[in-house]
Amino acid sequence: MNRILLAALLGGIAMFIWTSIAHMALPLGEAGIREIPNESAVLSAMQGNIAENEGLYIFPGFGLGPNPSREAQHEAMKHMDEKLARHPSGILMYHPAGSRPLVMVRYLSIEFATELLEAFLALFLLSLTNLTSFGARLGFVVLAGVLAAIATNISYWNWYGFPTVYTAAYMLIQVVGFLCVGLVAGLVLKPRKV
Repeated sequence: MNRILLAALLGGIAMFIWTSIAHMALPLGEAGIREIPNESAVLSAMQGNIAENEGLYIFPGFGLGPNPSREAQHEAMKHMDEKLARHPSGILMYHPAGSRPLVMVRYLSIEFATELLEAFLALFLLSLTNLTSFGARLGFVVLAGVLAAIATNISYWNWYGFPTVYTAAYMLIQVVGFLCVGLVAGLVLKPRKV
């Protein structure tokens, strides 16, 4: 178990270094993301209409108000295609002014803890197998990364229209992160000689 913890720690560090490079030195972290044209007018409209109501918004909505019945939702869904043909669509994560200050230490700490947990879980699963060769262990961890990469990214691309380049870039970041964990694990978790 100590070797798994050591491999997870080193693998999590390797993944964190990779994702930091991917976001700060490579264009992968910004792939498919654009700034809003005429931002000040859009922000002013959001502040005037959404105000302090933080949340994840989808548009166009059904226009049914809070707590609609299942029947009303079902009926509105029948007309959603017409609404989408006439109006722009998307999702918006909204935070009122001053409610989410940029505290890099906090965000980086949460990111590191997340990647450390991902590394630990992948290596814990690896420890439950009988894989002994470096290639097999590496392949197992990379496959876990592929699973992690498709788990949400493809659904967001499919249902919410996330840009294909964004989706591909974030999947690549995730898979390469697990490759880093797999490389470290392959070295640290060498089978013991009998």
